[in-house]
Amino acid sequence: MKLTSIITVNYNQPQLTCLFLRSILDHDPLETIEVIVVDNGSREDHGLMFKAVYPQLIYIRSEKNLGFAGGNNLGIGHARGEYLLFLNNDTEITQNFVRALRDELDHHAEIGLISPLILFFEDKHKIQYAGYTPMNYLTGRNKSIGALEDDHGQYDAMTTVTGYCHGAAMMCRKADLARVGLMAEHFFLYYEELDWCEKFKRAGFSMGFTGKAKIYHKESMSVGKASALKTYFMARNRWLFIRRNAPWPATLFFACYYLLIPMPYLIIKHLARGRFDLAKAVLRGMVWNTTHSTTSGDLGIELPAN
Repeated sequence: MKLTSIITVNYNQPQLTCLFLRSILDHDPLETIEVIVVDNGSREDHGLMFKAVYPQLIYIRSEKNLGFAGGNNLGIGHARGEYLLFLNNDTEITQNFVRALRDELDHHAEIGLISPLILFFEDKHKIQYAGYTPMNYLTGRNKSIGALEDDHGQYDAMTTVTGYCHGAAMMCRKADLARVGLMAEHFFLYYEELDWCEKFKRAGFSMGFTGKAKIYHKESMSVGKASALKTYFMARNRWLFIRRNAPWPATLFFACYYLLIPMPYLIIKHLARGRFDLAKAVLRGMVWNTTHSTTSGDLGIELPAN
């Protein structure tokens, strides 16, 4: 059976990563898989802890935080599998999860990247993701299909083309990366998986969703809902994504729209709530896009110390 490499990134969340590893042992212990944990510049080295849970683990430690894309790209460089399965460490898988995704790629050669049905861990009958709508390049917005619906099995038999895959759980064939390339690391956090989907599309592939595989996601445990770091990268990368992927007329329209409506609204909202740090983060994200190219490796912000 063909080997699948599961890649996950850990950043100062050892207990969460241990639970992730146990879920693989509990639900897919007999699969032909290798599991790769990339430690992304965490304060402490927990390699021995992780290997105590999963003895066959491939553990890679980076001394600096490479971001979501950089961490996963580092894992790709060590992966031997014909299939690459990218999972957040705040997820837990279900029975036959790996095989179900792999089988769908085998039966749909046109799909380059595929994501499963994602349910909230706290409420396992509530849907987070059942596909994405296409991106509106004029506003930089799209929608998550099925979001907050109760799961009654309405997506269980479905495999379909979708707008984008979800970064919490996605699988591709390693061989296809010769045509597509790796994730763009200068996004660092947020929108990098959407940008990667666009690269797959330009290489001639479709994005896939299947309800034949399910995963549980412990949403918003990594960064927090109101951090300056998240606010900055969300503001910066939404515009960066459009600049990299939209036709130039749409890019021009978006720039005018973004500078005149969403950005001022966010700044005023944060100021009204006394969150001057968040208002500053939005402003810095806006300024970055007016002073940097779409390939610049300058993140524009000092990352917090470990």
